[in-house]
Amino acid sequence: MLTGTQLRAGRAMIGLSVEELADMTGISIHDIQQAEGATAVDQAVAERLRLALEPKGVVFLAAGEDNPGAGPGVRLRTRSSDDGIRPQNLSSANDG
Repeated sequence: MLTGTQLRAGRAMIGLSVEELADMTGISIHDIQQAEGATAVDQAVAERLRLALEPKGVVFLAAGEDNPGAGPGVRLRTRSSDDGIRPQNLSSANDG
């Protein structure tokens, strides 16, 4: 069960504004702000926000998941060392 604090932290960690997240998800700014400030988040809203943030690298941790006694948390997924060829470096020579 995600908390409002986790949702707010996850959004902030990837530099999204509430307005940008609202555009991405179709959830109103008001509903996002309400979810981020709530102790008991509407689970339908939380799930839609989770599905939008996780592909951007946000990892939500349950209480005690990575450290017994620790509360719920958020972290960023480490980027793969092989992100492929950057678009500006694509050419017929490396087209495989």
